[in-house]
Amino acid sequence: MTLRRALVTGATGGLGLALCSALREAGYDVRATGRNEAQAARLTDMGAEFVRADLLEGDLAALCRDIDVVFHAAALSSPWGARLAFQRINVDATRNLLKAARGCGVGSFVFVSSPSIYAAMKDQIGLTETSPLPERALNAYAATKREAENIVLAADAPDFRTVSIRPRALIGPDDAVLLPRILALVSRGWFPLLRDGRALVELTDVRDAAQALVDADRNRERAGGKAINVSGGKPMEMRELVGALGDALGREIALRPLPMWLAKAGAGFSETLFAVLPGKPEP
Repeated sequence: MTLRRALVTGATGGLGLALCSALREAGYDVRATGRNEAQAARLTDMGAEFVRADLLEGDLAALCRDIDVVFHAAALSSPWGARLAFQRINVDATRNLLKAARGCGVGSFVFVSSPSIYAAMKDQIGLTETSPLPERALNAYAATKREAENIVLAADAPDFRTVSIRPRALIGPDDAVLLPRILALVSRGWFPLLRDGRALVELTDVRDAAQALVDADRNRERAGGKAINVSGGKPMEMRELVGALGDALGREIALRPLPMWLAKAGAGFSETLFAVLPGKPEP
């Protein structure tokens, strides 16, 4: 049986590493690219071919040559940053890769989107793929992921199936985004909580998200042209999550209520201040 050959972008991130592992276990031949070359050895150790690539200016035709399916996980993922940077990495690079893949005869394109496209300043429970999106995106990341998803899904065709996966709040091995930020707060011995910590959060194991991406390609004929939400399916209150982390660390975490008005005022001040600092670091 001929191996199905996959290209994975963003392969050196937490989701990318989990995806490459899942693909190898499923019998795929994997070509991987990513910005963190320190992870290249891990990818080659699992049997993947690591290549350096520039998704904005590089030879994407060469990157996509002899590939059956592209998994596009590369992105600028941050709540903070210049709109132009998000536009170039999240939209322009996606458009470039999509065009190259189609031109090289790739038959399947699986895009990693984000549930941040639903984000609004209100509670939203039980969202589905058909739930309406807000008229205005919460930030540049959400706006550009939504634009890129629309471009990908519009390209779906019988000979070029495109699918968008929206994985919710990823945690697990190699997480460098969500859990480290929470742990940084927990490590102080206290944690600020809005609304008495009753806000619901829903986490997703990165390995489950990786498997969902593999399944999207396997079921590409049915999934083509669709966006699919992926989550752990077990919402919990924020105070419950903090308590569980405290137990895992073997320490008691003091929960300190934070008024919403104070949180908004502090956030606004921080954004204004950090926007004028050299390099505009994340608040």
